[in-house]
Amino acid sequence: MRQFLDRLYAASGALAGLCLASICLLMLAQAVGREFGLLIRAADDITCWLCAAAAFLALGHTFRHGELVRVGLFIDRLGPGPRRIAEIAALTLTALFVGYMAVAVTKFVYESWKFKEVAQGLVKIPIWIPQLCFAVGVLIFFIAVLDELVLVVGRQKPAYQVAEEDRRARGDYSEMA
Repeated sequence: MRQFLDRLYAASGALAGLCLASICLLMLAQAVGREFGLLIRAADDITCWLCAAAAFLALGHTFRHGELVRVGLFIDRLGPGPRRIAEIAALTLTALFVGYMAVAVTKFVYESWKFKEVAQGLVKIPIWIPQLCFAVGVLIFFIAVLDELVLVVGRQKPAYQVAEEDRRARGDYSEMA
């Protein structure tokens, strides 16, 4: 299961990176095309969808690698016992919020599909298609939060703490800047 989850987070992060690379290529193509009088229709719409996809698909991966903002300023000052309790409380609360978000977002995408909503821009595609990345990203983030909660309840260090400790051991304090 651990290997599957790690691959899921890595694939989600890779897809987010692919979205960012696609944005770059699209913007470069648009700039070069402008010099030759070529117009890439709906480039703005596609860029917006790719931005949203990159942001949400990256959530699970960045959370597991300790790159999301956390309550570390408070939790890092606690001893091992109180820290574990605070981690469990924070992760439980986060799981509740993200779980609710996953349900709401999934319902939102389903309703877009059910009512056959179409994108408002130049590209007339069913809007649920780009919205699907939103739902998938939030669902993977929910899985990542539950994964961390299970680790902490099982008396293991959460992956984000291990990643942060590894960075500090290497002398990388870039997240503190």
